[in-house]
Amino acid sequence: MFRRTKHEKPDRAVDERERPRGLLAGTAGWCARHSWLVGAIWIIITVGAVVGHRALGGTYSDDFNVTGSQSVNGINVLQAHDPSAGGQSGQIVFAIDSGSLSTDQQAIETSIDNMRKLPHVLSASDPLSSATTSKDGRTAYSTAQFDTLPSDLGSSYVTQVEQAMHPATNAGVQVNYGESLGVAARPTTRDVTSEGAGIAVSVIVLLIGFGSVLAAGMPIASALIGGAAGLGLLGMLAAETTFAVASPTLAIMMGLGVGIDYGLFLITRHRQLIMDGVAPDTAAARTVASSGRAVLTAALTVIVALLGLYASGMTFIGKLGLAAGITVAVGAISALTLVPALLGLAGRRIDKLRVRQPVAESSGDGGGWHAYAARVGRHPVSFLLGGLVVLITLAIPLFSIQLGHVDAGADPSGYTDRIAYDQMGAAFGPGSNGPFTIVVDVKGLSSSQVSNLEKSLPSDLSSTSDVASVAAIRSTSDHDLLISTVAPSSGPQDGATDTLLNTLRDTTLPKALDGTNATSYVTGQVAFQLDFRDQVSSRLPVIIGVVIAAAFLLLLASFRSPVLALKAAVCNLISIGAAYGVVVTVFQWGWGSSLLGVGEKVPIESYVPMMMFAIVFGLSMDYEVFLLSRVREAWLARGDNHESIATGLSVTARVISCAALIMTSVFFAFMLSNNVVVKMLALGLGVSVLVDASIVRLVIVPAAMFLMGKANWWIPRWLDRILPHLEERPMEPAAPSVDKADTANASDCEPSPETESEQYP
Repeated sequence: MFRRTKHEKPDRAVDERERPRGLLAGTAGWCARHSWLVGAIWIIITVGAVVGHRALGGTYSDDFNVTGSQSVNGINVLQAHDPSAGGQSGQIVFAIDSGSLSTDQQAIETSIDNMRKLPHVLSASDPLSSATTSKDGRTAYSTAQFDTLPSDLGSSYVTQVEQAMHPATNAGVQVNYGESLGVAARPTTRDVTSEGAGIAVSVIVLLIGFGSVLAAGMPIASALIGGAAGLGLLGMLAAETTFAVASPTLAIMMGLGVGIDYGLFLITRHRQLIMDGVAPDTAAARTVASSGRAVLTAALTVIVALLGLYASGMTFIGKLGLAAGITVAVGAISALTLVPALLGLAGRRIDKLRVRQPVAESSGDGGGWHAYAARVGRHPVSFLLGGLVVLITLAIPLFSIQLGHVDAGADPSGYTDRIAYDQMGAAFGPGSNGPFTIVVDVKGLSSSQVSNLEKSLPSDLSSTSDVASVAAIRSTSDHDLLISTVAPSSGPQDGATDTLLNTLRDTTLPKALDGTNATSYVTGQVAFQLDFRDQVSSRLPVIIGVVIAAAFLLLLASFRSPVLALKAAVCNLISIGAAYGVVVTVFQWGWGSSLLGVGEKVPIESYVPMMMFAIVFGLSMDYEVFLLSRVREAWLARGDNHESIATGLSVTARVISCAALIMTSVFFAFMLSNNVVVKMLALGLGVSVLVDASIVRLVIVPAAMFLMGKANWWIPRWLDRILPHLEERPMEPAAPSVDKADTANASDCEPSPETESEQYP
């Protein structure tokens, strides 16, 4: 996959002036010379992190806390007046295929009594009341209230619930769980199949790319060790604070993807230096001094983009970014320390186990990619417009995006919450899976006013469009609240349910309470989710602005070009739009969703676009950094914009394609997950990387840079003075005894200070 082959040369004496200087180079050189020690340290760190995770027992759950929303305020008021009704709700659904549940009344009542005795259970309603039993008598449900999310209590708590239900199940009654209890009862998935599939494809790509088993195994080993250490660290943090259910999957997906990519970029350059006769430890230092800086910049860009999610002001979203950022950070540190150690340990034996002729970098001076770059340079407008047309076409479905929450109806058919969801929908209508709780604070009203509301409120609620049923009004023990439950005619994911929520809040209840000082709240699980969606949507522009600004400043400091930094931001926005469009097409429109194990059309999970933006923007910058690093090196050495772009593109095209294929494979492999949100993220991230590494990096970026000419490298002098210099200090010019071929090779990577001062501000 990488062209430029050379016969290996014996190690030549290294003039101290050739050794690269700086923190990155010094660290890499030390790691290469102390390989066993560095490897042992990493093993200790990884084992310690994994053991720590196991010992502390961190768990994950989705806690959609929308502070200040009406749904949260309503539940807080309810908890203050009636703690047993204001907890986390879960459904227990009883069903039989024939006959009537009344014949099993004793067994069901005993099961509910057992349930009420369990710790953390505030209350459990009578399932055999007329309001909670279907007309045919075959399905009934109890609503249990918990003082915490059942999923936070671990699998052992679900076992206790199942044991409490033994009287009913022994009598032949089917018992399934919905809402928060159903989430807790889902089988634990570790995504081993996804991880294995992604790694298998990575191995194949690396074997083809490197031609050597040892070279192919190094980035895999580094990524696995870094990923395990990062995941263990995340697990320990999860014991102290709540992370979303998707956090570990997202974290390992990101950790493996970037870890393998970073190792690939470093090893590719190192092997070329080895082929050129450079000593292994010096080659490792020179590699990290140049390509390592690109890895560090890329990792920082990804982490900054992920941590930018905290700008949403929503802890749930911010922690998802933090989870992924942890494994990216650990993966980058592993690449910059463990990879040089492995390279130093391998020495010149890196290509000993060959599957084909070992190859490394393209020289950039000729070949197919150089010819392609030259062709783009001759017709930049055509290539630019062609690439933009493709991306804009893919992005068109974005304009019909519908945000919401993916409910249990999209879960695998064997999951207990999916069975409960289907049974409730069939017996009580689709709205039974997403009822609204109506809370009216009547404190301070006269007894006659309260009595009038108790009489009029049911009819006012029932007459509202899309209301299927209204439960009887009841009051709390202190008589300060009136409570009812409204079941919509539509399902939780239906747009009509969203409309009903707004109608109840904005029209029905204000009209019903007109002339009184009563305050109303519409709350419940679906109300939580819709409020969460609205808050996420309102914060998305903030996230976009923060992430773009942070990435722009980082690229500006790295490449000292406002034009290139701005161009990168615009290109990434377009590629993200294309990825959004594909996700909408598959999941919301349902085109091919059945192939991914999703049996129905679903809205786009409300926080997925925000997560995708931060992740995709960061990953897109990865390839931008690797490409521009080589283009800039050529520019500093030659001062020819056209030739610099052609050289940078031809040198990086194959390695970027290889890296993108690996990362895409890792992401796509996670579409095997049973979690629909993970499938969305996996598809969106995989498509974005594929689009970015092909259409954006190989077509749009070079075409735009050819058109902009020397403006690519323009920077105002005042800005140049205030920007920090992130470059490693270049090595001093080589001694005259170094052969010409090696000097030319080194000059491509390490421009002299004189050249830089003449060609670059």
